[in-house]
Amino acid sequence: MEFILQPWPWYIGGPMIALVFFLTFYFGRSFGVSRNLEIICTIMGADKVSSYFKVNWKEQKWSLILLLGMVIGGYISSHYLMPSKMINLNPETVKNLSDIGFSNAGKTYLPPQIYGLDALLSIKGFSILIIAGFFLGFGARYAGGCTSGHAITGLSNLELPSLIAVIGFFIGGLLMTWIFIPLIFG
Repeated sequence: MEFILQPWPWYIGGPMIALVFFLTFYFGRSFGVSRNLEIICTIMGADKVSSYFKVNWKEQKWSLILLLGMVIGGYISSHYLMPSKMINLNPETVKNLSDIGFSNAGKTYLPPQIYGLDALLSIKGFSILIIAGFFLGFGARYAGGCTSGHAITGLSNLELPSLIAVIGFFIGGLLMTWIFIPLIFG
């Protein structure tokens, strides 16, 4: 059990990710999680409103099963396999986050200043989550996939659009980290 509870080294995790991608490609599938948003919208009737959602979702139901497995696996991992909720952050990062109002930086994965019930019930917190969710959802579909889809699948296929998308994701992350988060919470 100790082996499962510890972070796995790159030489175990990396080949396992490669094996998953090999199996999806071998069976003629395209690995991607953000596509599930389209599939769920289609199932809920969005194809009646927009032709963008006119897809045969039954061919993609394996992807929904993958998504369900990720949710279940994440739940099991976070509730039963994590010895601590503490995050090993650099002390300088903890200081910088504390300076802009994240007093419990490193003590939890989801800061209550953004994800807590008090934040959700405030206009500022609710607006942040709605705007961020829109940008993430719209951006992932507009870019043709999410960050991990482009970074892992696209770059492994040597696709130029994925390289451009990953560079854009990286620039966006830097802008959020160094400009927008300090402006919003500072």
